[in-house]
Amino acid sequence: MKEIYVSVDVETDGPIPGPNSMLSLGAAAFDEEGTLLESWQRNLHPIIGALPDPDTMAWWAKNPEAYEMTQRGQLPAKDAMCEFAAWVDSLEGKPVFVAYPAGFDFTFVYWYLMRFVGRSPFSFSALDIKSYAMAKLGCGYRNATKRNMPKEWFSERKHTHVAIEDAIEQGELFFNIKRWQG
Repeated sequence: MKEIYVSVDVETDGPIPGPNSMLSLGAAAFDEEGTLLESWQRNLHPIIGALPDPDTMAWWAKNPEAYEMTQRGQLPAKDAMCEFAAWVDSLEGKPVFVAYPAGFDFTFVYWYLMRFVGRSPFSFSALDIKSYAMAKLGCGYRNATKRNMPKEWFSERKHTHVAIEDAIEQGELFFNIKRWQG
């Protein structure tokens, strides 16, 4: 079965799921050649009992347009996550979760899927773009930062902190790294 690379980006009101909430979830599905097939996004109501992290909210105060985007058309987390799981299940191929950094985005998405859907269509797996870049560059993990990456890896899209836009941009970054012969 062919793989479908699902580039995922989340926007949150804090560093950890449960005590903090995921505000927005964006995903872009790419085929094995890097063609964007479809995309999906939902904004979520904060979890009952969760509280925004003061440091994260101070960061959002410096990015008000992006924060405003997370507040539009919010759905209950259960509804959004059930829709997301159904969307991933509908993709024609085996889904591979891709993110930058995967440790952050996957933590939120997996936690939300398990809590509100009871399963993850990605199983326990996530592909971290930064780790992939480290291997391609032959450098240490701490040196595999965007400022050290070749310019040709980057998408022409801006990183906006709008989940769907960043999911597409990061998916393009992944495939540019994958194609790089450097």
